[in-house]
Formats: sequence, structure tokens, C-alpha cells
Amino acid sequence: MIKTTRRGFMVGCSAAIAGMAGARMNFAAFGSAEAEPNQEILVVVFLRGGWDVLNVVTPRVGHPDRIHYEEKRPDLRLPDNSLLPLGSHAFGLHPSATGLHELYNAGKLSIVQATGMHSNTRSHFDAMAYMELGTPDSRSSSTGWITRHMQTATSLPEEMLFPAMSAGNLQSQSLLGYHEAVAMSSVSRFNLRTGPWGWHDEHDLSLQNIYGAGTPGTSPITDAGMAAVDAMKYVDDATGGSSSYNPSGGAEYPSGSFGNNLKLIAQMIKLQLGLRVATIDLGGWDTHDNQAYSNGTQGHFPNLLRTLSDGMRAFYTDLSGCNSNYDRRTTLVVMSEFGRRLRENDQRGTDHGHGGMMLAMGGTINGGLYGQWPGLHTDQLYDQADLAVTTDYRTVLSELLVNRLENNNLSQVFPSYTGHTPMGIFNPVNPAVDYAIACNNRTYLPSVLK
Repeated sequence: MIKTTRRGFMVGCSAAIAGMAGARMNFAAFGSAEAEPNQEILVVVFLRGGWDVLNVVTPRVGHPDRIHYEEKRPDLRLPDNSLLPLGSHAFGLHPSATGLHELYNAGKLSIVQATGMHSNTRSHFDAMAYMELGTPDSRSSSTGWITRHMQTATSLPEEMLFPAMSAGNLQSQSLLGYHEAVAMSSVSRFNLRTGPWGWHDEHDLSLQNIYGAGTPGTSPITDAGMAAVDAMKYVDDATGGSSSYNPSGGAEYPSGSFGNNLKLIAQMIKLQLGLRVATIDLGGWDTHDNQAYSNGTQGHFPNLLRTLSDGMRAFYTDLSGCNSNYDRRTTLVVMSEFGRRLRENDQRGTDHGHGGMMLAMGGTINGGLYGQWPGLHTDQLYDQADLAVTTDYRTVLSELLVNRLENNNLSQVFPSYTGHTPMGIFNPVNPAVDYAIACNNRTYLPSVLK
């Protein structure tokens, strides 16, 4: 099992330095590709509420299922001439998803249709828990699937500064049991500083003394407290406590929390603090009523899809826009607990369904349309109502784990998952190409101020 701790946060740097009276750690430079040879980063976007994938990627005229789609969705059906083409495939993207369309055409986006779990639950809470724990039909696990990845991956260094984060105010359930993960919504607010500014150093030192007095590994409170104190200090020293950040490549993030959180993740990646995993949520997909109007092209769902699409395009542009290979060593995946019914309801919405869809974005993926399409005829639908699941969501994540994160311990990350067959979405890591010098070409060099 790989031990990840912040106490030994510098190679050759004694943790005692951080405890010097009145001292603050300042890193003249944090990281570089040479200092952290395994720079692979995973970003997981969870769409809370169950998204209507049939109005994200839709059968076009000429597809045998177009007639079933139009019949079951008299108000929400998307006109064929509004769909964004996906090459020669008989499917098209929602007109709001111009960012996804651009990424797809550039070969940086993979779309995996009819994904999900074979569990028959339509409960948001159960389905989300099953997925994030990585244990379909069971909520008994004390760890999330990402936690088990971090615990079993042999490619990770033993000491990592800032291995995992949840962008936002809450930690993702996929990181359950991982005490090295932090939740943060902004750099400037990632601290516990109160009272007169002149006592900030003393405040930090007191917290270090309180939690540092314990023995590492003997108390969850001690470990969690010291991890939080260290994490706040690293971020504060690296940024000066400022949230100021200028995206690269002219990237324009959408307004709101999702865009801000994506921008925060990009900032943390570029700080070279050793980030390996980040999670982020986008809620609002539980569209039981007033999902859209104007033939499905306007309203809540199209606006939400535009936010996701524009955010992903901005994130990729940001990571690829500074003559670095951040985009080649960062993979973003999108998932949701389930899809929605084929038939629209009387409130111009869609109810809880079954089969969903996953997206994968990155500079090293094989872009395209993946997955076995199950069909929309009544006899082909799950429970004669929903899109069926033909690809277990763990199939996509397992290939990512093996090829990008170099973790072959699938039986430990996904205990009940067997018979893995790769789909060809993710190319194996090529260190000579993927881990190039980053924008901020810096090396580890600790110094003590004051």
C-alpha cells in the first residue's frame, strides 16, 4: 500500500523546519516534471441528478430509432437540422454543446453511449453511492473507488504534497476514507485565519503545535488536522493567498460555481503541488418538469448542458495553451448516476431512467463515439421504458486506471468487477511525450522566511 503523507512534504526537508517559532515555509519553486516523474492527473466530473443523455447525443433522421425518439418526445425532441454532426455517425450533439463538438472534432473527446450499472435502482442517493464507492448494489464500503486507487497504485510516489482535492465545499464520496484529500472552493478562502492580520503566523504555528504533537498514524483527528494545516500552508505559500489566476490560451470559463471550480483545478494543476486527482460536481440534472422548450433547444437543460460544454472546452484550452503538456497528462471523465426515460412526461420533463453516458476528454485519448447502442424499440428498452446499459461504467474507468494511471489492481479498486475488456479509448502513458516541461518550470527548493 502506498503511503501518502504531507508531513514529509519536501525531499530532504525536515518537517521540523515547519515548526520553527515564527517561521513560514515558502517554496521558491514547487514542482517540475523532473521532480515529479508521474504527473498523470485525473479529474472526475459528476453530474448530479441523472442527465438526459438522449437529448445530448440523439438519433438523427435515417437512424432506425429516430421514429421511436420522435414518437415518445413530441415536445422535447430535437429537430434533426439543429443537431451538431458527429462525423459519419447517425447521431448528433445537442446544439448547446458547441464546446463538446469542437473537442470531438479535434479528437480530444470520447463519448461512450449506454453506460451505467446493472443495478435496477432509480434512487439518486443509492445510485450515486454505488457509483462513487465503486460497489454497485452495495453501500457498505468504507472507502470510495478513488481512495482505493490511491491506496493501491504502485506508480505513485510515497510522499505527495497535495494528492487529491474536491473542488467545492464538500468532499466527493469517491474519496471516502482518503484522509489526504481536501475540499476547497477558492485559494483565498482556503485558510482558518481569523482575528488581526499581524497574528496570522502565530495562528498557523499554534495549529501546527496542536496537531503536530500527536503521533502520525495513531489518531484520525491528528492526521486529518495536520493534513489540513499542511495543505492550507502549501497553497497559501504557493499563491500568496491570492485567487488571482489568468487562464492560458484565451480560455473563457463559464460564469458560476462550475466554471470557477474548473478554473481552480487548473490553477492547482499548474502550481505543481503534486495533485493527482480532483473531483467536481455539476448539479441540476433532475429534470422532471420544464426541462426545455422550443423543441428542446431552449431552457434549463440546454443552459446546463452549455455550462458543462463550455467549461470542458475552457479547461482543455487552459491546460493546452501554454506550450506545456498539461493536456496530455490530464484526463477528465464525466459521469452521472443514470439517464432518463425515453418517454417525456406530462410536465415537459423526463423521469428517472437507467442507461446513461460517459465522456472522456484529454490530449492522449482516442476520440470518437464508443459503446454498443441497444436500440429504442420497446422490446430493446430496459424495463420497456429506458435506455439499456451495454457498458458497465467501471469498464471505462478501469481502462483509464490501467492505461493512464498505471494501476492494474482492478480487483481492489472495483471488488466485484471481473472480465475487463478494454475499449481502446485511452492510450498508455508515454513518459517521454506526456510528461514534458510545464509552463511554470520550477524545481523543489524550500526556504524559510522570517
